Amino acid sequence: MSEFSVVGGGIAGLVTARRLAASGASVTLFEASARLGGTVAAHNVGGIRLDAGAESFAVRGGAVSALAHELGLADDIVSPRPGPAWLQRANDTAVPLPATSLLGVPGDVLAADVVSIIGMDAATRAAALDGTPTPAVATDMTLGRLVRERMGDDVLAGLVAPVVRGVHSIHPDDLPIDRAHPRLRAALAETNSLAAAVTQLRAAAPPGSAVAGIRGGITRLVSSLTDDLTARGVQIMLNHPVTDISALPGRVIVAAPGFSAAGVATTGAAGREITLITLVVDQPELDAAPRGSGLLVADGAAVSARALTHATAKWEWLREAAAGRHVLRLSFDTPPVDGADTARRDAESLLGIALPEIIDSAVVTWTRPAPASALAGTPVVGETVAGSGLAGIIAHAERTATEIIPARG
Repeated sequence: MSEFSVVGGGIAGLVTARRLAASGASVTLFEASARLGGTVAAHNVGGIRLDAGAESFAVRGGAVSALAHELGLADDIVSPRPGPAWLQRANDTAVPLPATSLLGVPGDVLAADVVSIIGMDAATRAAALDGTPTPAVATDMTLGRLVRERMGDDVLAGLVAPVVRGVHSIHPDDLPIDRAHPRLRAALAETNSLAAAVTQLRAAAPPGSAVAGIRGGITRLVSSLTDDLTARGVQIMLNHPVTDISALPGRVIVAAPGFSAAGVATTGAAGREITLITLVVDQPELDAAPRGSGLLVADGAAVSARALTHATAKWEWLREAAAGRHVLRLSFDTPPVDGADTARRDAESLLGIALPEIIDSAVVTWTRPAPASALAGTPVVGETVAGSGLAGIIAHAERTATEIIPARG
């Protein structure tokens, strides 16, 4: 029987350990903290169990849905309630995001909903830029550079940057094209136009929402994976930090940040901090969902938050669980000094509604890891190599585990 050690009990580590164990291998999973799941976690706010991290997943690729089906959660996969997301512009006015776009990149730069945000002059310049011949796109090009070259700074700053910051927690200049969408480079080569590439990719996507959730919260993936690992005989070692992977039994897979190229634990680069503040409020005026499922915020707007999700307007199951109250989630690049007070003021400004009564609040700060060092002969999974987002992380972990299985000896 093959033997494996998986270092890290976040989603990537759990998925990898499960796939290896399902092949008949002996697997031990080492987690430094007292719980599994990493940034997929839960907390109780105002008596409601809520996700403290990711609350949805991209349906693209089908990796998360496939895993949920295998774990018996198929009937609990839910789509968000219909309605657009909004954009808080730099001039502090709010508009619905364009209907036909990919991470804010418009499929038609001259569409009325695009022109209303960036203006006709910028839209005309974008159309002219995108009409020029398309050179070969290098694999290391970022989405920011691509948009700047093909559509200009106004499209990048006014549309793409707020969306990418809200989805990936980074600027488009730091997002490789293939992480933005694995088919974008190929579609661009086929169509010779960034707008046409976006249109092609959207047409090829399954009908319905681009994201989905799980009734009761995304954290149900963690509990279901944990039960599955236990049933498959995986040995789970909590409160067990690993300092040197060479001391572990069997073949090692690293699913945690903070290791040098030699496989030794190091403090290394700390990565970016993202703060999520959750508010539970009692304000009947929010029943009308004045900003749909929430807003993404452009640079220059007079709020600290970079995004707001009106969670009870987005998810029907949560609206029912909240019993008339409303759940708002605001994310910040820098932790506010006065926490919930800043979140309340920003929410009032973004929603245009006074929030005099905050029933409860919670502040959580997550550290997004820096990219991983290459480990000679040691597979690495997780956000350090797959980027943020459950869809990419789970798909990469599944692929990596599958590639390892035939080589076991």
